Amino acid sequence: MSVGQSSLLVGIAGLAVGLAVGIGSYTFVYAEGDSYLKDDAKACNNCHVMNEFFANWSKSSHHHVATCNDCHTPSYSQAAKYFVKARNGYNHAVAFTTGNFPDNIRITPANKEVVEGQCRACHSDIVSTIEEHAVGQEEISCVKCHRSAGHLH
Repeated sequence: MSVGQSSLLVGIAGLAVGLAVGIGSYTFVYAEGDSYLKDDAKACNNCHVMNEFFANWSKSSHHHVATCNDCHTPSYSQAAKYFVKARNGYNHAVAFTTGNFPDNIRITPANKEVVEGQCRACHSDIVSTIEEHAVGQEEISCVKCHRSAGHLH
């Protein structure tokens, strides 16, 4: 490979990286990406498809004690919290950009597991008492019985 060809490849690679950084930065600013790094529940309402969920949370029993992140991201480590936020952010960005999401938005199994874990973490005393009395029964699910705790349904 000649010096000229090598320089051309470096230039093309630089252009590709520059475009990726530029488009990514523009998208981050346009989508108010920094708001997702905080715990403000209004950030979850940046997309119009979340309006109903935000409104229902605003009327729920947990409105005064929990934000979206308290229930929808793990609290046991910052790394886990930001991993889940990044995974959800990426999935939401792809779905909302492509329009490829159902009209009736449903929680994913992975996110349902996070929510269940957060219920159990905040209400560990009562959960352990309930589980002591439910020996031999099917596994107890907080969100199955208390579906409207975080969002009125």
